Amino acid sequence: MRISAYSGTALAVLLSLLAGCTSSGIDALDIVKSSKIDPAATASIRPMVPPTGLDVAEAPRQTASTIEVTSELGFAAEHAQSPVELAVIRAEEPVAPAAIPVPAPTDFARPKVYKASFTDAKPINFGRLSPHPFEVHGVDVSRWQGDIDWQKLRRDGGNFAFIKATDGGDHTDPNFRTNWNAAREAGVPRGAYHFFYWCRTASSQADWFIRNVPKEKGALPPVIDVEWNHTSSCKKRPSPATVREKMQVFMDKLEAHYGQRPIIYTAPDFYEDNLQGAFKDYPFWLRSVAAHPSKVYPNRDFVFWQYSGTGLAASHDTRIDLNVFNGSEAGWHKWLARNRH
Repeated sequence: MRISAYSGTALAVLLSLLAGCTSSGIDALDIVKSSKIDPAATASIRPMVPPTGLDVAEAPRQTASTIEVTSELGFAAEHAQSPVELAVIRAEEPVAPAAIPVPAPTDFARPKVYKASFTDAKPINFGRLSPHPFEVHGVDVSRWQGDIDWQKLRRDGGNFAFIKATDGGDHTDPNFRTNWNAAREAGVPRGAYHFFYWCRTASSQADWFIRNVPKEKGALPPVIDVEWNHTSSCKKRPSPATVREKMQVFMDKLEAHYGQRPIIYTAPDFYEDNLQGAFKDYPFWLRSVAAHPSKVYPNRDFVFWQYSGTGLAASHDTRIDLNVFNGSEAGWHKWLARNRH
């Protein structure tokens, strides 16, 4: 630390006064003869002594975290009422930035399973092979369901959901993003599905789906919905070989991107025309609203069964598709552990 400007100025004034007493310079000052110095005068002169432990030429390295500077080092009297602390920041001790809170990771292992309380506008008597005893129920939705209260839907027994994302190569469901995010916030395991259009290339449709559906931790596998297009803009009905070839191109691209084997959703007429005995190493989601899938799709294993298109739930005002997982609650948790991102 350097001597203060106030102390340096006082010393210079004192020396100049002493030097002015003679024309011979400081060496000729007669200060050794005590008889020439008035004792009363000397008593009023305070020696200019640096503070203890401080070298005038060079300041020692500071080791304390603060330095107290008082009026004795030259500060005006009004600043001397209390010590002033000057912070010393050491280069070797940088100040760490404030930590940014990180949300706790979501546990996707074992979501709670709620008992289904859905009703049906057009109930079907399935006999002994009814979907109602199944332990894990879920839904599939699109823009036609309007605004959905996902928290309420989950409590009603919506333990999983498939949400329409895209169809063809240039259309997205306008409610997809809203449903996708709200279902996740409600803790509903959900996947996205694509309605396949037989008048577009499979590759372009896969690209469109990938462009619009995020690759997200916790999502169910993507779904390809294959049915005959009942629209005036596309009346093509390719051969079974062409159908399967197009499906394979689409599914290969999705599996390469998402790292999950896609699920195949289909209806009885399309299955009978094109898919009997095919894609045995793919999971199937089967529509069968009048009988158990084993009656409609003989010798076909399945993971999900869509048993109604006229379901009712307290979460929204319109009808909704109802589904079940083909297994127990324990089996559901095992399936999730193997097939989610």
